[in-house]
Amino acid sequence: MSSQDLAGADPTSAAEHEDETIDTPCPIVDSIEQIGSQWRLVVLYELQNGERRFNELKRETDANARTLSRVLDDLQESGFVDRRMEEDAPVATYYSLTDKGDSLAPVFEEIDEWAHEWLAECNA
Repeated sequence: MSSQDLAGADPTSAAEHEDETIDTPCPIVDSIEQIGSQWRLVVLYELQNGERRFNELKRETDANARTLSRVLDDLQESGFVDRRMEEDAPVATYYSLTDKGDSLAPVFEEIDEWAHEWLAECNA
């Protein structure tokens, strides 16, 4: 739109346009905000295979310790992951999915099927 178009535009219609709300798929956006970071998805995916020690997750995800610790704290706070401490020597911290986290299994299966169908890297 040119400056001449803007100058001649009806200010009421421009204001009305600004007040229009865009319909967004809120449940999808909210869900992605909960689980959508790269590291959260990787950790949630790895925990689909059962309880893991911190160092196992670190090795399996290639995340550095600080990142993994932050992600696990976030996932625990969001109710996706449980943490269990064993204080026997050696002290170990174990992580597992809650029912909420485990309920994502069908989502990961669907994404995996989609990826194999549509992403060339998965088909190679």
